Amino acid sequence: MSTTQEEPTPLDEQDRTGKGRLRRMAPDTRPLALPTFRRVFLGQGASSIGTMLTRVAVSVQIYSLSHSSLYVGLAGICGFAPLVVFGLYGGAVADRVDRRVLYLWSSLATWAVTLLLLVQTMLGVGSAALILVLVAIQGGGFAVSSSTRGAIIPGIVPAPLIPAANTLNYAAGTLGDVLGPLLAGILVALPHGFGLAYGADALLFLASLHSTFRLPALKPAAPAATSAVRSIAQGLRFIGGNPVLLMSFGVDIAAMVLAMPEALFPQVADTRFHGGVGPLYSAVAIGSVLAALLGGWIGRVRRQGVVLTCAVLGWALAIAFAGWSPTLWGAVVLLAVAGAADLVSAVIRQTLLQTYAADGMRGRLQGVHTVVVSGGPRLGDLRAGAMAAATTMSLAWSGSALLCAVLVAVAASCVRPFWQYDAAAAEGPPAP
Repeated sequence: MSTTQEEPTPLDEQDRTGKGRLRRMAPDTRPLALPTFRRVFLGQGASSIGTMLTRVAVSVQIYSLSHSSLYVGLAGICGFAPLVVFGLYGGAVADRVDRRVLYLWSSLATWAVTLLLLVQTMLGVGSAALILVLVAIQGGGFAVSSSTRGAIIPGIVPAPLIPAANTLNYAAGTLGDVLGPLLAGILVALPHGFGLAYGADALLFLASLHSTFRLPALKPAAPAATSAVRSIAQGLRFIGGNPVLLMSFGVDIAAMVLAMPEALFPQVADTRFHGGVGPLYSAVAIGSVLAALLGGWIGRVRRQGVVLTCAVLGWALAIAFAGWSPTLWGAVVLLAVAGAADLVSAVIRQTLLQTYAADGMRGRLQGVHTVVVSGGPRLGDLRAGAMAAATTMSLAWSGSALLCAVLVAVAASCVRPFWQYDAAAAEGPPAP
């Protein structure tokens, strides 16, 4: 028997083989070996399903009460003001206190509002105005918890694994975005369906509360010494003085405000496709999950500005074509393509943000990130609903998405530091 061992294949030769390419494309699961991150990952996955249950149930319930996409859009704007205030303030507070405690209390506030949505449904109140008020309150709790969660990840995951952790987190969230709307589409069609959806959300959210309770103490390495208001101002100045960060936020705002058609889904499902609201809400997330399963390459991206721009352009163009689709499944496929582009954009943007500044600035930057990422779709809901009411569905959906593509392409080409940014060669400026 020969004892000669086969020489290992060099890495570059492995990458040229089919197996090597698949290995590079597969998601990096090393962060799941960390017990703390694993609990957060599982908790977020479960709570994401519940969050989408409530999100779809709220939209469909408001539409069933008002028969207007404008009212559905108002649900987005009602959550926007609390999101801005509490997102920025929560991010500043996260740079001053134990992030675990802040995350736990803000999560409990969000859970309590879900219980109130359940109660108003079971009592048969039938008030769209009350639902809008509860959405606004929930937006405040969500803003604080989201700002804090983004600042927590670098504290529980080693720096080299942050891109992989972000990819896994987005995969968990988008898997919930797939399953949640599909389950919501089934539940809201049943007797007492809205109550079933809100109740399921309340139960699933317990997994997130458990993972948060098990977190270690997470005090900032260098707590901010100034007041919360001055801390917010410092964070905004830091972003405003760095074109890489500023453009990463700018392209996302354009994508969400101009090319987010979710407020139109109930009307389109009702008038064009005669059903299918669940698949429409799930389609973007389906694409994101598929992209995450093949997203191992995202953590190795160096030209992050270029790839981020291309991802946003892909999102906007896919959304535009989806709006012209004459069939439900054609729209679903194109929305899934948009979702794949959105996953790439989200991971790169979050990774850039978490690695660009020191720990003492992360809470404030995550606060701005929460306002942009979560507030943008709410403005997009209002924009889409108002445009559909004032013009046509095609213009509100596809025309606005094409405008987004043009604006992003022009802006990115004009901001050279962003377009030329190299993640491997560059270091973010120090926090003030």
